[in-house]
Amino acid sequence: MMKFLKIFLLAGLLSSCTHDFSETNTNENNPTNVTPDLLLSGVIRNMMNSQVNTAWGIGNIVVQHHAKIQFVNEDRYLWGEQNGVWDEVYNNYRNLQNIFTAVGADTTNPYLGVSLVLKSWMFALATDTYGDVPYTEAGRAKLEGKYQPKYDEQEAIYAGILADLRRANTLLMNSNTNLDGDILYGGGASAILKWRKLANSLRLRYLLRLSKRKDVSAEMNEIVANPVLFPLFSDNADNAELEYLSSAPNQWPLYGARVGSFDEFRVSKTLSDRLTALGDPRLKVFGRPSQRSVTAGTPKIEGIPNGLSDVNALAYNGGVQGVSRVGYTFACLVCNDQGQAAPDPAAAKGTLMTYAELMFTLAEARERNMITVGEAATYYNNGITANFNYWKSIVPSQYGIDVTMPANYLTQTGVAYTGTQEEKLAKIALQKWVSYYFTGLEAWFDWRRTGMPEIVPGPSNLNNGRVPVRFIYPQREQSLNGINRGDAVKRQGADDLNTRMWIAK
Repeated sequence: MMKFLKIFLLAGLLSSCTHDFSETNTNENNPTNVTPDLLLSGVIRNMMNSQVNTAWGIGNIVVQHHAKIQFVNEDRYLWGEQNGVWDEVYNNYRNLQNIFTAVGADTTNPYLGVSLVLKSWMFALATDTYGDVPYTEAGRAKLEGKYQPKYDEQEAIYAGILADLRRANTLLMNSNTNLDGDILYGGGASAILKWRKLANSLRLRYLLRLSKRKDVSAEMNEIVANPVLFPLFSDNADNAELEYLSSAPNQWPLYGARVGSFDEFRVSKTLSDRLTALGDPRLKVFGRPSQRSVTAGTPKIEGIPNGLSDVNALAYNGGVQGVSRVGYTFACLVCNDQGQAAPDPAAAKGTLMTYAELMFTLAEARERNMITVGEAATYYNNGITANFNYWKSIVPSQYGIDVTMPANYLTQTGVAYTGTQEEKLAKIALQKWVSYYFTGLEAWFDWRRTGMPEIVPGPSNLNNGRVPVRFIYPQREQSLNGINRGDAVKRQGADDLNTRMWIAK
């Protein structure tokens, strides 16, 4: 009996030890599998924050929405490496791959369609920024051991992007509605339609960008002629934008910036001159009256020319007091002027695409006879009105900024949809440029396609009087993926800022 009891006790002890050992070696705070809803929210947040930061650091500078008064290399085109887009796209694509793996062959799962939309947007950013990039073999290191993915040709990447957006629309049309983690549109049944609208609206964005190289009229007409099968944005409520929160860590990304870093960036004279000439009240959203003009009792938004040297930038118009800061809506915590309400950490939004952009895209497509539906003037006027209404809804009331469109705005000479086709296209391009404010690099991509509105390099530019048309590849690619990078350079041309990629030739 005693022997049996000892064996029983020993067995129980071993069983207990084995159970405890298993639990001890399972870290419940470091899960090996993450559900699609958590992955989706992370990808959206990371990519939208990247969009804001890229707009701030380079996008708004190169298209001359902003200019710099200190550390002016970006404004003089001494860019070096700009790896933000590359890193964010490929880092976040890993999590999209995890969503695809979790979904498997379930074509009714809404995460499949939504992830295809995000994938398309992300790789469009990558290829529009660098040219040929890893695409078909990207994200296959974990599953297939492809640690050195080939660089696909841009034409093939665009074909894949457009095919995925078409497929996403079809999948979402037939998907279930169990969509959580959607911090862009709120998830659920209502969000499914909005993601479809985004897929189709993005298709039109990329088809127009592709139109310099291919006839895309048939595809564009197919979309606009069948709004039931291919729904599009119908108003600002469909905008693809991330709403920020009042509490950290989900505030406006610039809210925690140092005041010195924020104040390096000022309103560009290009922006202030163009909008002042039109009596455009949106300028009061994008900039503030210079501190010197406020002290003098004659508040005025005064921009600074792009591309000045450090010395000349700091001395321009009598010094920094004579140059307008960036608008309150986009400011950091300690970036308000004396007597002004503190910046709202949740006022500005991260923007992927807006209804206004879609309207300007359709206006250009109609003016160029690429589509046969609607009237170019109507699309154009709708785009302007939508952008005014958007900013009117964004700016906090305590700022006291009136963004109401003046009664004669649409009929004045510089805006009215009149003139030659070239003049009409220039007006579309100008208003689209304004609407792209803080939308990553999209205004730059559009300028690269059309040359409008004009970008004049500053007097102290360091790129031989040329506006850059791409980013160079990350230098680490030379050691990590040198052969494939080298093949891309041979196809595309020298790895520098001035080599036009396939889509922009």
